[in-house]
Amino acid sequence: MPSELAGHWTLDPSIAFLNHGSFGATPRPVLDAQTAWRERMEREPVAFFTRDLEPALDAARADLASFVGADPDDLAFMVNATAGINAVARGIGLEAGDEVVLLDHAYNAARNAFVAAADAGGARVVTAKLPFPGTAPGDPLAAILAAITERTRLVLLDHVTSPTALVLPVADIVAALDERGIDTLVDGAHAPGMIDVAVDRIGAAYYTANCHKWMSAPKGSGFLHVRPDRQDRIRPLAISHGANSARTDRSRFRLEHDWTGTLDPSAWLAVPAAIEFGATLLPGGWAELRERGHGLALDGRAMLARVVGTELPAPDDMIGSMASVTMPTAASERPVFETDDDPVHAALVAQGVQVGISPWPREPGSGPWRRLVRFSCPPYVDAADLDRLARALASVRIAA
Repeated sequence: MPSELAGHWTLDPSIAFLNHGSFGATPRPVLDAQTAWRERMEREPVAFFTRDLEPALDAARADLASFVGADPDDLAFMVNATAGINAVARGIGLEAGDEVVLLDHAYNAARNAFVAAADAGGARVVTAKLPFPGTAPGDPLAAILAAITERTRLVLLDHVTSPTALVLPVADIVAALDERGIDTLVDGAHAPGMIDVAVDRIGAAYYTANCHKWMSAPKGSGFLHVRPDRQDRIRPLAISHGANSARTDRSRFRLEHDWTGTLDPSAWLAVPAAIEFGATLLPGGWAELRERGHGLALDGRAMLARVVGTELPAPDDMIGSMASVTMPTAASERPVFETDDDPVHAALVAQGVQVGISPWPREPGSGPWRRLVRFSCPPYVDAADLDRLARALASVRIAA
């Protein structure tokens, strides 16, 4: 029986869809809002792009800024967090001898962006090792401080780690790095909508995130926040008309990022509809949605840990609405696979369960490996879905 909230989504009701963390899922009212924007755009494209789009983006950005605790003038819409990471990686101007520090839990695309930028400038990427399983709240800061040097230009820090689903104390880490004169880029891909986000209070030089995941906005919606004292460094990946605009009513940051060429902006313009949808889904609004997902995630990981016979890998206060459970150490050599190539994943899908499976540690040759089972608890998931996952996992565990 699906969650009582599941009817707002177009998901296949025969599937226990527990992999919201990968690509999100957009509810019908938000898809309808996006369609309305597309229809308005196509009725008169010239008027839409030359007259209507700028104030519409301003309004959407204001709603987003209120939701994530930021000044709207410091936000730029992005197609996703990876685009924001690339803008920063290219914009900071890495030079020979510079170092960028990131955790071994960092998202692969984010790592690749900085490896490419470092290679182009003669810099290098340094990996800080964060223990998992067995992570403690103070471990992320300790791991990063152990990895930084006088050459460190930037630390890339996950707000919620992608493979291991850990909520990191980013504000404390940003403050400690600021004291040492080191900028931070927070990869908040999974944060807005899952946990309470206050970008200005975090204080990082750069913060980027997706709206299409836990906010359930359309795919193609994300943002980059750049602190005012760093905005002269960060330019869009596509340079367009704003680069030589004579306008003085907007900052160069606004003029360049708000227009990078013709595209379909309907995903960005539908972000306010996603915020409103989440606010009205339960009586307690977004706070109740977050608490509901958190409670399900804690219950689900305790149940799955019992099924697979492993310990909880991190304390409850490092978990949001998504969690990873480690399976027992595998006896065979670590294979190279993605989720869709893994036999355990295939066996779960055959039983109508969609969940994330990945190897850990991620780097071959870095020690005994085990599978991570990562599941998500958005509004359309309930306890029955988690029970279904537990039963399916129990049936394939011996073959794993």
